[in-house]
Amino acid sequence: MVESIATTSLLAHRPLCQGSPARDGSNRRRLLDFCLLPATNFVGRRVICSTSSSTPWRTERWGAGRVGVSSIKALAMELTKEAYSPRDEERIPRNWRYSVDTNTLQKQGLWPPPNKADNPSLHNPLLRQERMGCGWLGAIFEWEGVIIEDNPDIEKQAWLVLSQEEGKSPPPAFILKRIEGMKNEQALSEVLCWSRDPAQLRRMALRKEEIYQGLQGGIYRLRAGSQDFVNVLMNYKIPMALVSTRPRKTLEFAIGAIGIEGLFNVIVTAEDVHRGKPDPEMFVYAAQLLNFIPERCIVFGNSNSTVEAAHDSRMKCVAVASKHPVYELGAADLVVRRLDELSVVDLKNLADIESDEFGSGEPEAEMEEEEDDDPYPSTAVAVDDFCTKWVFLHCLTLEILLKL
Repeated sequence: MVESIATTSLLAHRPLCQGSPARDGSNRRRLLDFCLLPATNFVGRRVICSTSSSTPWRTERWGAGRVGVSSIKALAMELTKEAYSPRDEERIPRNWRYSVDTNTLQKQGLWPPPNKADNPSLHNPLLRQERMGCGWLGAIFEWEGVIIEDNPDIEKQAWLVLSQEEGKSPPPAFILKRIEGMKNEQALSEVLCWSRDPAQLRRMALRKEEIYQGLQGGIYRLRAGSQDFVNVLMNYKIPMALVSTRPRKTLEFAIGAIGIEGLFNVIVTAEDVHRGKPDPEMFVYAAQLLNFIPERCIVFGNSNSTVEAAHDSRMKCVAVASKHPVYELGAADLVVRRLDELSVVDLKNLADIESDEFGSGEPEAEMEEEEDDDPYPSTAVAVDDFCTKWVFLHCLTLEILLKL
């Protein structure tokens, strides 16, 4: 106990007791015990005193002198100082045998924890403060089902036609639902298991995309409220990214056909990533291109695989109920039917991060235990004990009577 306290406080250090020869009234030699405290210069951190009893330590101990009550009070005053100075090591004398504990959060640069959203290169303090607050955010949109209308039946028909051309058994409905949002190569190799050859996977993926475009007919329709919401974000100068597992050529043609060129700062397509959903690679790459940390990005999708990928990348997710009902998208941070139901205030509230790495540091509320106010506590244990004893005595009595 003494050792544990002594490692954290100078006042709790075990005194260095020493005996001194003296003569009493009868001319007998006696040892007068008195205690010495080593004089130290406390520098705001834990000081560990060496327990070695070698000769140099005794010399330093005796040379340090005795410490009076006033010195102890001064040391107690120093214990309240928690500020750390980078030059503390220089203030410790070289000849003292102390080992300094440097494992502390009070070091310069470790506390307070750095804010990932901060950018010290910005010379505008207001812009720098906005980045660290909830006003700095980026939006990542999925293409189908969020910006434009999505027809899942066409996607299923494309896979069925491809299976007939390749001589494969048609995939069942649960498999087709599982490969929604995946890259074509990823679905062919990992779920359908039609081939492992990269050249064959590439060929079948391109053929499937040709079938899809033929069935779709090159007709694209914007979802209701999507363009209005995108225009609002553009007016507020919120950076936006567009992600899709379609080829870049197909996506650029669709954007030109609708007439929304120049609205998105970043476009991520199938050629830019190795895997699609539920892997968060697309969203993480889009955040990197936007020069945003994932915690400041909001993903807009229309499926649970999008919600899973966004949360895995530490992003917030707004689910648009376009092909799934609202109750199936409950894992999202916010569920809407149309994008124009949202406002910039809603997005800022979602981007308002409360975590230790952003400097909140508020302790979590602890659950208080409810006191048992029952004046008649349960006596089940007492009853069981009584019954056990009664049976034992009864059996013992019967055994005695039988012996008699």
